[in-house]
Amino acid sequence: QVTCIEVVEAYVERIKEVNPLINAVVKDRFDEALQEARQVDKLLSEGPGDDCLEEKFPLLGVPITIKEAFSLYGMPNTSGLVNRRNVIATSDATVVSRLKQAGAIPLGVTNCSELCMWYESSNRVYGRTNNPYDLQRIVGGSSGGEGSALAAACSVIGVGSDIGGSIRMPAFFNGVFGHKPTTGVVPNDGQFPNAHGVRTSYLCTGPMCRYAEDLEPVLRVMAGPGVSKLKLNEKVSLEKIKFHCMDHDGGSIFVSPVDKEILQAQKKVVEHLESDLGVQVQRVAIHKMKYSFQIWSAMMSSKDSEGQEAQRFTDLLGDHGKPVWPLWELMKWLVGMSSHTLPAIALGLTEKLVNLNLSGKAKLVSMGKSLQEEMEALLGPDGVLLYPSHPTIAPKHHSPICMPFNFAYTAIFNVLGLPVTQCPLGLGSEGLPLGIQLVAAAYNDHLTLAVARYLEKAFGGWVLPGKV
Repeated sequence: QVTCIEVVEAYVERIKEVNPLINAVVKDRFDEALQEARQVDKLLSEGPGDDCLEEKFPLLGVPITIKEAFSLYGMPNTSGLVNRRNVIATSDATVVSRLKQAGAIPLGVTNCSELCMWYESSNRVYGRTNNPYDLQRIVGGSSGGEGSALAAACSVIGVGSDIGGSIRMPAFFNGVFGHKPTTGVVPNDGQFPNAHGVRTSYLCTGPMCRYAEDLEPVLRVMAGPGVSKLKLNEKVSLEKIKFHCMDHDGGSIFVSPVDKEILQAQKKVVEHLESDLGVQVQRVAIHKMKYSFQIWSAMMSSKDSEGQEAQRFTDLLGDHGKPVWPLWELMKWLVGMSSHTLPAIALGLTEKLVNLNLSGKAKLVSMGKSLQEEMEALLGPDGVLLYPSHPTIAPKHHSPICMPFNFAYTAIFNVLGLPVTQCPLGLGSEGLPLGIQLVAAAYNDHLTLAVARYLEKAFGGWVLPGKV
């Protein structure tokens, strides 16, 4: 009914209209995107039948945005690090290349936190990204520019990465869908920083979308040949899923209590599942979840099977130059002379503390392995766990520094290697998005994606900002 050029022009205009407010798209490629849209229209006017094209190019003409941490040819690839501000990608990351080959049209790259290791997307290269539902609120991190751009209807599909919740927190704070696939299925190549050593088992690349039905086709393209490991062709009978529900982590001293509105939204989901599907949602209390932050920290900094040490954050901050001295950077930051953000400096300082208690660290790694076995046994081949996406709704700017470990609600599933879909559940009393995490056993991504599609119909999914 409409041409590809009309679609891309509409998105370009939308970005021009709202980006000055949200600062989500940090570099555009509008001219190239419009040229690619013309080529799509040409192909459609003279090409073979639609069925043939659909098979070859499943995302033909679909406008997308890409997290700036991924290489997109001709675009910057700084990850918010000042000493990389002149780095321009000379190739495409694997997932970006696959999406382009499937016909998708990248409109530009979106903001992230410095080195993708904080849950507020702000850095000294591009500044701060704002939440479309309230400009005084954070968008989450590190794929925060993606979450904001999608929520503000600047894009249809986004590419995010997640080592501690970097897809799911922005998806939650911005009221969109985000999927962290089972570890090791979607390639992580072509992003900076990439994971090394033990962290290669925890970093995941995945789709972020406004509509639940888009998650699966995008995941198929991103996974490429690896998609065969996922059971995406299996038909899911929702009535046969064994649903489990956990309201909070059990009360960690490091993490905020879960907001009443988030608990209320989760309760409504449980009630709807029970009344509509006739299932019994089993309440569970997994004691080890209370130590989520400690387990994630210990496992992130442990050696891999070959004894290789995890890469130090201070080395990454130096980016092939001299490692950064966090204490010196803190002194410079206090007088406005550091080129790093405070969260990055703080992470550099805390990194050293983690390795001081080696026997305690070994116990936590062992606890993580045992929690993984417990989770796999609980979920089995047909289980889905309902769990909060974050203990609070989108906080105000800068406030994460007061509660730095709240990301533990998402991070624990990275070290457990489980697939998780963040599903929006409408807006709360302050007009800010609510949501829930749907967790399944490894390689059962098809279950969480099916439940997300179901909950979108029941609770309305994405809501256009400014509509209420």
